[in-house]
Amino acid sequence: MTDDSRSIQPRPPTVGSPRDASCGWHGTVSEFLATSQAEWLAALHSRHLRVMGMQPDGGQMGAWRGEYAILQAALGEIVASAPRAEKWAVIFEYELPRERGRRPDVVILTGSQVLVLEFKESSTLLQAHVDQVAAYARDLRHYHAASHDKLVDPVLVLTRYPDEQLGPGGRLARGSGEDVGEVAVVNPQGLRGVIAELERRAPAEPMDAETWLNADYSPLPSLVSAARRIFDHEPLPQIKKAQSAGIPDTIATLVAAANQARENQELHLALITGVPGSGKTLVGLQFVYENHFGDTGSQRSAVFLSGNGPLVQVLQYALKSKVFVQDVHGFLKQYGGESTRTPEEHIWVYDEAQRAWDAQRVLEKRGHDRSEPEDFLRIGSRKDSWALMVGLIGEGQEIYLGEEAGLSQWNDAIRKTSDSWTVHCPRKIASIFDSADRLDINESLDLDMSLRTHLAEDVQGWVQDLLDGRLDAAAGHAEAMEKQGFRLYLTRDLERATRYVRERYRTEEDKRYGFLGSSKGKLDPFGIPTDYYATQRMKIGPWYYDDPDSPGSCCRLESAATEFQCQGLELDLPIVGWGRDLHWGGRSWESPPQRRSSARDPHLLRLNSYRVLLTRGRDGVVLFVPDGGAAFDADFAALAAAGGRGL
Repeated sequence: MTDDSRSIQPRPPTVGSPRDASCGWHGTVSEFLATSQAEWLAALHSRHLRVMGMQPDGGQMGAWRGEYAILQAALGEIVASAPRAEKWAVIFEYELPRERGRRPDVVILTGSQVLVLEFKESSTLLQAHVDQVAAYARDLRHYHAASHDKLVDPVLVLTRYPDEQLGPGGRLARGSGEDVGEVAVVNPQGLRGVIAELERRAPAEPMDAETWLNADYSPLPSLVSAARRIFDHEPLPQIKKAQSAGIPDTIATLVAAANQARENQELHLALITGVPGSGKTLVGLQFVYENHFGDTGSQRSAVFLSGNGPLVQVLQYALKSKVFVQDVHGFLKQYGGESTRTPEEHIWVYDEAQRAWDAQRVLEKRGHDRSEPEDFLRIGSRKDSWALMVGLIGEGQEIYLGEEAGLSQWNDAIRKTSDSWTVHCPRKIASIFDSADRLDINESLDLDMSLRTHLAEDVQGWVQDLLDGRLDAAAGHAEAMEKQGFRLYLTRDLERATRYVRERYRTEEDKRYGFLGSSKGKLDPFGIPTDYYATQRMKIGPWYYDDPDSPGSCCRLESAATEFQCQGLELDLPIVGWGRDLHWGGRSWESPPQRRSSARDPHLLRLNSYRVLLTRGRDGVVLFVPDGGAAFDADFAALAAAGGRGL
């Protein structure tokens, strides 16, 4: 997700023997069949020790021995009936670059085919195992350059699965009651048949293993991971989807606006709209980086500001710095109001600028009656040279009091100033800015594709239709999401949900999962601690960033984040609790009356809270509906009708 001029390709690994830097062992099928178990195990053992810094335990060694025996038998039988298979490549313990700990057990390259095999020493089919190997195949298909034009098929091998529970040929039969999607599920006896069946679809000349291993792999980074790379002066990977979504064009438009403001000594306001997860925050961070480390010497030209306290805390924690990312309220306390001080920076990027406080909220909190947009424009005027104010606008995410005035505040602020402001924005909001001196309409400032959810463009549509009460339409989106690799599960058993996420990501260090719930959902009696004191005790930086085994990590499933703590952030697979504050009334969602609420539209804030919660997942979302009475029964039925699958 970066401008082409800042992009480099990853350095290819050194290859030249089966003991390759990026895998445990690779070679042709004929070479594998001729390799002794001792020699093969030594290669895997050596790489594990080198990469992990420890000896593989007895369980791992036993699993490898099992894989060796199963594949020796299956591949030997295939070669006997189809000699061309001798030239296929087989790769063990290939580690997906940039994704610590993610390693498919086996990859077989047959020609136009990439077979991804995951072995589990189990007699039980678990959805977590099915989804794990499906995700490996998805990511190779879309992020691995040498696999883009290949058929990529996931195969789950259950080494102890009884023959009598499988269909003919040792494979799980379609329509057996277990929904495994594209994944072929077999036991050892069925492995030969499924490999031969899949390969027969498109036989071709075998791929070269070293070429495949050296190919670029550019995974979609999380926001926090991407921010860390940017400010460590590391270029981001070239993400095909980010390119097609227009991220480089958006940054180029901002650079051009900054240059125009600087060269002509003008005041400019640029507004970027986008759906949740479309990369707005990443655009802002990248733009700040480009201007912070530019040719301006020691002077800081830009700063990233946000009223989202948790986002600021997480980014400062990850970047180990409070210079690049700052809290907007602290910034405006120092430079807004009656202050005559001016900041060093000329460029201010305000994340979620639709959440800017109105005059009433500012009066309550800071003692003066100018809205935050007015404050920013006055600061720009005091620079007495040039300024560029960049507002990142999230759609449908107003969840705090004082945020409901929306974009019109920025136009009102322009009208109240005596200075000339040029506004850059997409066409869909241009009509709001009738007070601008000049209006530059540019569609590159509208980001309408979600990057958070890997491939599931339908997620935004699903959430919109669900919250609008169009359950049938939502179910149509859910079906498309499933085909794209985004998992949408529904359960009333919280323990089942926690078992699923833990097993799914058991060996994947960079993956993050955890509890999310509405601040008004009253989920504590059901196992998700969202009460005020529990969320105040949580340290949000470690919760999102620290390793899964760390005491404060979200992966411990001991604490929860609310809509206020997760907006603008993401998890790979959140468990979202459905609370008491939003119930299905038969035709639409309803929220109970809120006593002493000063919100203009309390129900809209509830809907937007769930919009935030439901759009935090990268791989999917698990919806947990408590078993707590008729209202929850109706909620569960509505979510099932909208496409939620039983877990």
